Amino acid sequence: MVGKNDMAKVTVCLPSKWEPFLKGLAEDHEIDLNKVISELCAWAFSNSESKRQFETWLDDAFPPKGNAEDKEKIADEDISEVEEEQEDEAEELHEDRDYSEDRELKP
Repeated sequence: MVGKNDMAKVTVCLPSKWEPFLKGLAEDHEIDLNKVISELCAWAFSNSESKRQFETWLDDAFPPKGNAEDKEKIADEDISEVEEEQEDEAEELHEDRDYSEDRELKP
């Protein structure tokens, strides 16, 4: 258990679908909602595996600033490559069509 002096003051916005549930638990157990959240975090991160799973999820859902910028840059480059390939294919198709039309015109 976390001692009272070990707690940090943090404002948390609860997802609307979980707020009634967590408030209900706090009321049922006659404890403060902050205590429920604190104990939930303590339980969820009580072992190193759950901490790693959470960090992995968080990195995917909300990449760190540098990583997010890198992922965005890579995504932009991938889009540019795809667009460039599509343009090349369109040009080749156009050239093939022009060549076919030229051959058809010759007697």
